Amino acid sequence: MLELALRGRPLHVLCLGAHSDDIEIGVGGTLLHWIATGAELHVHWAVLAANGERAREAKASAADFLVGAKKTTIEVHAFRDGYFGYCAEVKDWFEGLKRRVSPDIIFTHAREDAHQDHREVSQLTWNSFRDHTILEYEIPKWDGDMRPLNMFVPLPAATIERKIELLDRHFGSQRSKDWFDAATFRGLARLRGMECRAAESFAEGFTARKSVLAIA
Repeated sequence: MLELALRGRPLHVLCLGAHSDDIEIGVGGTLLHWIATGAELHVHWAVLAANGERAREAKASAADFLVGAKKTTIEVHAFRDGYFGYCAEVKDWFEGLKRRVSPDIIFTHAREDAHQDHREVSQLTWNSFRDHTILEYEIPKWDGDMRPLNMFVPLPAATIERKIELLDRHFGSQRSKDWFDAATFRGLARLRGMECRAAESFAEGFTARKSVLAIA
């Protein structure tokens, strides 16, 4: 078992999401849990494509998920949804970001995600950040692109319920989608909890493609 977030110890985290609600769905429970257990989280949270109502949702949600963090920076940008792979400005933004932040852990989209914007964010994350711990999170969707994962964060049941509560509170624009509901989020967390034998049955799962272990 690896202990990434320790009580009273600073941990610098970069969270990258193509769209409003991606970060919350993929890693929201982990962030809530780390803050609640006393890690001193310094979080840089960046959403790349959010306009109008979606931008307002993104900012309000990020603020709620990060209550209790030691330090937070929230960026919400308006790159064109669905066109990341054709937009040089997205690549330029990543190149600028890597000069502004030096995180201990980066959370980003999965490389094989069925959404083209998600895949592009993942690729640019790996291109820009060569010497960092990168964990890829998952987003459930009708495309059916779920895959085996190799890293898990066991979570208390209360944390999952808090995550679901915040998602429902902040993303009214998404409630019409048949997959955006408590059953989906709770069911996915239960499945990942089963896979890692979580004490309270729930977890979030990630892909760690490459890790370097240092002997202290």
